[in-house]
Amino acid sequence: MRVLPAPGAVPGRAHDDGPDLGHHGDAEVGAGLVDLAVNVRRAPLPDWLADPITAALGELAAYPDPAPARAAVAARHGRPAEEVLLTAGAAEAFVLLARALTGLRRPVVVHPQFTEPEAALRAAGHEVERVLLDPTEDFRLDPARVPEDADLVVVGNPTNPTSVLHPAAALAALARPGRVLVVDEAFADTTGAPGVPGEPESLAGRRDLPGLLVVRSLTKTWGLAGLRIGYLLGAAPLLARLAAAQPLWAVSTPALAAATACASPAAVAAERAIAAELAADRDHLVARLSGLPGVRVAGRPASAFVLMHLAGAARVRERLREHGWAVRRGDTFPGLGPDWLRVAVRDRATTDAFTAALAEILEA
Repeated sequence: MRVLPAPGAVPGRAHDDGPDLGHHGDAEVGAGLVDLAVNVRRAPLPDWLADPITAALGELAAYPDPAPARAAVAARHGRPAEEVLLTAGAAEAFVLLARALTGLRRPVVVHPQFTEPEAALRAAGHEVERVLLDPTEDFRLDPARVPEDADLVVVGNPTNPTSVLHPAAALAALARPGRVLVVDEAFADTTGAPGVPGEPESLAGRRDLPGLLVVRSLTKTWGLAGLRIGYLLGAAPLLARLAAAQPLWAVSTPALAAATACASPAAVAAERAIAAELAADRDHLVARLSGLPGVRVAGRPASAFVLMHLAGAARVRERLREHGWAVRRGDTFPGLGPDWLRVAVRDRATTDAFTAALAEILEA
């Protein structure tokens, strides 16, 4: 694990000389391509979610009231309502952090991970350092490698794009007075472990860790990327600072209806069932990929995607596009390079067709 300064940034730009921090999986998708690049589950919305969203369309003349959704999310995580801040997706949460936390002396982002936190910090004028996790160590987090005087630390769990689930104890060890610890749990609801209730390694219910902010998203499991709904969990005074930087009525009425529905006990139970099904589909994908020559799956994937290493991955990605498959390039993530690809977990039939196409390309 290495600590590196990020390349110099120009205010207002997401990147400069380093990886393209503004590149995301949706840029890989095109007409006629099977989408393995975007980590959003595509399935019809259940009635208990679709019906409230549809009903909310009849209430658009009134300004959004976040109170019911805030209370529902708070109840789900065992927190008072003032420890919840609803946002227009997790991406807005990172922008609020960057704008509200002025005067940061040493912000650190742990990579490889989702690039928007660093992009938002740099766009707000912060000088960001990177802690790069080592692929030879399966991208495991060692808290001792994070600079002791870092006053902001951002880390994903499970981490996009590595699919690594860090132990909650390792993350908790990063919390201390005078530091804001941001744990991006956008994919926490995709994780599971046999015999373990709930989301393993999540810090969403922890109220004892100083400076902890947990970022959550409802985009992935429920296929709501176009609705833009997420939230922050943390101490009320810290969330108040972020709320002061948020525009009025930032979250729409339909999005608030979705947040309320997704916080219900029925929704949580459905998430657990989906996570179990996803685990089986992920194991199938890993087995198929591991059987291909020259392909190495990174670590022990725990989420809705798998990171794989293979020589010449950039060329393979282009060949896959020619065969009708879109996968996520890895070289735009700090700490990776051109020999990495991220693949979304899909059903077994899709996986079998994809790995057959990949095998054909690798044998050519």
